[in-house]
Amino acid sequence: MAVKIRLKRMGAKKKPFYRIVIADSHMARDGRFVEEVGTYDPLKNPSKVILKEERVSYWIGQGAQPTDTVKRLLIGQGIIDRQLKPKAKMEKGEGVESLGA
Repeated sequence: MAVKIRLKRMGAKKKPFYRIVIADSHMARDGRFVEEVGTYDPLKNPSKVILKEERVSYWIGQGAQPTDTVKRLLIGQGIIDRQLKPKAKMEKGEGVESLGA
């Protein structure tokens, strides 16, 4: 079972509100989930994020992978380090080693 930390969309049409949940990656976006660990309201200025930090840290320790959007929110809240951020794209010629015989 691949566990993800992702957003579950709530709210009315054109007025999104999200719950941050722990869910099996095979479940539907708004389907069944294991645990709710926070909320995200993008309509507030600035955006409002409320998290249960202990539970998020627990699930990351158990191997749960945050989606890109949730990862950005967690970095913004200081819960995870930037080290978990996806690697930047390599520039042309960078990272290519020649096989010398």
